Amino acid sequence: MTLAEVAAVVGGEVDGDPATTVTGAAFVDSRAPEAGGLFVAVAGERVDGHEYAAGAVADGAAAVLGSRPTGVPTVVVDDPVAALGRLARHVVDTLRPTVVALTGSQGKTGTKDYLAHVLAVAGATVATRGNFNNELGVPLTVLRATEETRFLVVEMGARNLGNIAYLCEVAPPSVAAVLNVGTAHVGEFGSREVIAQTKGEIVEALRPDGVAVLNADDELVSAMRPRTLARVLTFGSAGDVAWRAVEADDLGRPSFEMGYGGAWRRVTLTQSGAHQVANACAAAALALGAGRPFDEVADALTTAQATSPWRMQLHERADGVVVVNDAYNANPDSMEAALHTLAVMGRRRGARTVAVLGEMRELGDETRSGHRRVGRFAAESGTDVVLTVGEVAADIADAAAAHDGWTGVAVRTAGRDEALTWLRQNVAAGDVVLVKASRGAALELVADGLLEETLP
Repeated sequence: MTLAEVAAVVGGEVDGDPATTVTGAAFVDSRAPEAGGLFVAVAGERVDGHEYAAGAVADGAAAVLGSRPTGVPTVVVDDPVAALGRLARHVVDTLRPTVVALTGSQGKTGTKDYLAHVLAVAGATVATRGNFNNELGVPLTVLRATEETRFLVVEMGARNLGNIAYLCEVAPPSVAAVLNVGTAHVGEFGSREVIAQTKGEIVEALRPDGVAVLNADDELVSAMRPRTLARVLTFGSAGDVAWRAVEADDLGRPSFEMGYGGAWRRVTLTQSGAHQVANACAAAALALGAGRPFDEVADALTTAQATSPWRMQLHERADGVVVVNDAYNANPDSMEAALHTLAVMGRRRGARTVAVLGEMRELGDETRSGHRRVGRFAAESGTDVVLTVGEVAADIADAAAAHDGWTGVAVRTAGRDEALTWLRQNVAAGDVVLVKASRGAALELVADGLLEETLP
């Protein structure tokens, strides 16, 4: 699009040559410019993107979308973020890909990765990268689409009521899923019921000819059925897409029978964790809703590989130490799922299990109870060592240590350096180590440091 065309869509004015043409994707990080792309200059609390506009163009961008002239070709608008959303909607309406959207308290990224792999079998697919699931990330995802794009897979997150409704205006879905309603962000929303109200905005956005995918095993999600006029397709232990006969290998990678419409197919996943079964079946339901045949979906799930970092990533050192890096994010539900996987791996391998756990953020009034819940679960699941990182996470160790009958060891550390020092001195060949916390704890640094260590 020329800058004149962009300005017409977003209601802006061109400062510079209106014939300048944008041929690449939009981006907000001047350190990672897109050739021929559109740099979106956002003025934040600490950094003003306008100050980096000239550099972004010098590094290959075609132009800038900002709230003031920048000295290089710029479409000037009152609100660059709102304008970015309008531009993305224009592109969706022009290219008309099948938009498949999903939201949930946990499992969004894993499900999104499975779904993108499945749909890519049928045609060119663009999917959310990283955590680009907000009012900036969703339009940036859309603006990576081209005329060849057949499927657009969009992960949608929310911090407030109305957030998902807005994202569905930017990228109106034909198929949309609510995976679950958990405790992630309960500190911001106040209750699971308010979270459910927000998540359900995604199915309210569907047209009558759309497909709503709902979790039959989550009562707050299954109760969303009356909120949509679209056809409802469920997944769950007794959903339209169901599973049975789940088994796991010594690395916790599940295989299971997946059923739909009376047919059953064996699926073996390459990622660890029993919770991956629900993620895979949710992705299957979304793909089926998008018109893909069941056999094709089952075959594709078996070949799906992890594409997003720090989510149950398996690494095995030369001495046999297995490190499970799940440091991308955490809440009580996902912590318990990861600890369950750790326990399965420990039993199957006959190995000692070490859980390196950091703070879970955004739990509000449930911060202490949520951490203590995880500690109790760690003890109940037989974790051999619970090592916590930071003051808030110490409640996990305290609850584990206080649990009747637990014979494991609780270790409390003040920070990442102390935790890594303890691990390097105490982890033995063959141990299985889980590393998990909320993103702000940056425990991937602990996982990376442990992988660098070589035992004699």
